[in-house]
Amino acid sequence: MNTQYDFKKLAADKLVYVRPVAVADLPEEVQDQAMGSEQIYALHSADGARLALVKDRSMAFALARQNDFAPVNVH
Repeated sequence: MNTQYDFKKLAADKLVYVRPVAVADLPEEVQDQAMGSEQIYALHSADGARLALVKDRSMAFALARQNDFAPVNVH
């Protein structure tokens, strides 16, 4: 029971950042899959790595929560 945890690190590991992305800024092969959307949403880990691209904000938050992440909105 004397295990010490780095709660700041644990919290950062469970955060995922959700931000809007203009489809025009994405590579052509990704743009082709956007099905006419002008904006989609990206989920990023705390270190900035892109984890996923999804159709809308609510789907991004749902995906994060289903995978035990705490989503945070980024403008």
